[in-house]
This record gives sequence, C-alpha cells and structure tokens, in this order.
Amino acid sequence: MSRALFIVDVQNDFTERGALGVEGGDEVAARISRYLDAHAGEYAVVVASRDWHHGDDDNGGHFSATPDFIDTWPVHCVGGTYGAEYDEVFDTGRVTHHLKKGQGRPAYSLFEGVSDDGETAAQILDGHGIRQIDIVGIATDYCVRASSLDAVAAGRDVLVLTDLIAGVHPESSAAALREIEAAGAVLARSED
Repeated sequence: MSRALFIVDVQNDFTERGALGVEGGDEVAARISRYLDAHAGEYAVVVASRDWHHGDDDNGGHFSATPDFIDTWPVHCVGGTYGAEYDEVFDTGRVTHHLKKGQGRPAYSLFEGVSDDGETAAQILDGHGIRQIDIVGIATDYCVRASSLDAVAAGRDVLVLTDLIAGVHPESSAAALREIEAAGAVLARSED
C-alpha cells in the first residue's frame, strides 16, 4: 500500500460547540468515522493533525483580542483543553499517527505538525514509501487548503474527498477547492 489518509483538525473548537465552530463540522466528523470503518485498511498510514496552541501567549501573533479572521484569531485549540481535543464524534481508533501543529506559532498545514516523538508528516510519508495522499477534515478554506497545497508541493498525488470536508465560508471554500485543483490535486467524493 502506498496511500495515506490525512485527517486535518477534526477538533472540538472547529465543530459546532467550539471557539471557531464550522457549520457541519460534527457531521463531517461522523462521516470521517464511518469512512474509516469501511476504508482504513486501504491506507498504509492514517495521520490526524490537531492545532495545539499555547494558552499563555499569542502564539506568534496567531491569537488576538481583535482578530481579523484571516491571519489572527480568537483563542482556540489551547493544548490540553477540551477545544484542542478531537471532536467527540470522531473515532480515532484507526489513526496511526497523531501530529500537533502550532505550539507557539501560526500553523495551518498538517505538514507543519509533529508527533509527540518529533516525527513530521514528510518523515512518515517517506518512511512508508507513500506517493498518494487522500485528504479530509476542517476547514476547507484554511487548514485543508494549506495541507493539500503542501502535499502537492511535496510531489505527492493528492485526492481531496469533498464530502468529508467542511469550510468556514462557502465562497472562500469554493475558491480554496479551485486553487487546490489548479495546483494539481483531484477532487472527488468518497463513494466515487
């Protein structure tokens, strides 16, 4: 097997009850869990990322009391809090690698994350000889976008499963998907 599944930021703070809740986040988390039940065996690795920010500083300007919701944000996904944990309906039992990103600085792409023992996404991919990455998660217009573009830039074949993602805004999510596709990724539904 030379495929990986990247699950981007399916966390409490990015679903309906969270600090930066995305409409449809819980449903996407549930659909990803069902997809894993049926398809986890098709992947050499299943990598899940989480924003994991410091609670006692602005994380390199990422947090702001007056956020612009483009480059600066309200406090979210503080490591060790409910908001930073995986969404309650996302079953992580089939995840093989967990990466934390942020940790004192802005970070959007899963490729910016590291495991607790310091392993990066690139090291995981190279260590398993993986060429194809399927990408799902939250949010289409931010972290899914950044992760997908980095995966293409890393020379991988990228498939974004469009029924297993949720975005912040419809317009910026549609623009992100156009950009991802123009970069060379394929967009498809999980049942295709």
